[in-house]
Amino acid sequence: MNPLEPNSSQAAALPVGERLDLLAPAQNAGVSRQALPPELAENVWRGSELSSGRTAIVPTGFSGLDAELPDGGWPCGCLIEVLQAQPSLLEWRLVGPALRGLVSTVDGRSIVVVGPPKRPHLPGLRHLGVDENRLVWIKAEAPSERLWVTEQLVRANAAAAVLTWLPQARPEQLRRLQVLAQGCEGPVFVFRPLAARHDPSPAPLRLLASTLVDWQLQVHILKRRGAAHELPLTLSSIPGGLHHVLTARTLRPSQLIASKEAPRHAVGSPAHLDFASPTVVPVLDRIVDRAASHR
Repeated sequence: MNPLEPNSSQAAALPVGERLDLLAPAQNAGVSRQALPPELAENVWRGSELSSGRTAIVPTGFSGLDAELPDGGWPCGCLIEVLQAQPSLLEWRLVGPALRGLVSTVDGRSIVVVGPPKRPHLPGLRHLGVDENRLVWIKAEAPSERLWVTEQLVRANAAAAVLTWLPQARPEQLRRLQVLAQGCEGPVFVFRPLAARHDPSPAPLRLLASTLVDWQLQVHILKRRGAAHELPLTLSSIPGGLHHVLTARTLRPSQLIASKEAPRHAVGSPAHLDFASPTVVPVLDRIVDRAASHR
């Protein structure tokens, strides 16, 4: 028996006016806010609902993602943890659309990147609307250097947004960073490897992102302020500058791959090939190969 919970005999011994009605979580979730005093109802947030009106946000640039995030965008003043299988593949494609608005609305502040695996590609950033004069790249190699630099930037609230790569950060280090981020006016993106998925994380927003074939990103929302999100999101994300060079065929690489993997008897029925002479079959094979190479 739980010593903190009164048993039925103890509850019956209490006067009627002092008895406590204990509700199961499912029953309690169904209680309407209208039953609460107005000054309390506006400050109550239920875990089964998306948080709203509590933090400043920056639109992500993806309407489908905004619809599933609390307050409808990247939250400011907290950590945003992005997990991925391989670094430097999708960070700018996921975060880039929000950077244009940040540098245009935050006067005098820059986007600061700490320890990226590869040098930022300036032409691609220009296509995202980020001028190189508003980008600060800090080359920090050692994990301790990356963490220290990130803490100083967040503590000083000196950047429009911080993008930092911390693959080896421990939970207690991230927890300290989350505490500091609460005083920061911009979003703080922390990129980590997929292996950290099962580690505890203090980040209020945690995503798992991967690339798909047809210039798309797949995003799993692992953690958010609200109900659990079960299904992954598919976001259209063509890297900056490629819109003008991709043709209708190259916009859908999956269709090209499918045509390459089509069975060789696709030009005729299998029955026709079964009755064909042995000298004709090699010719048909060459015709199919030639047709596939010219698609």
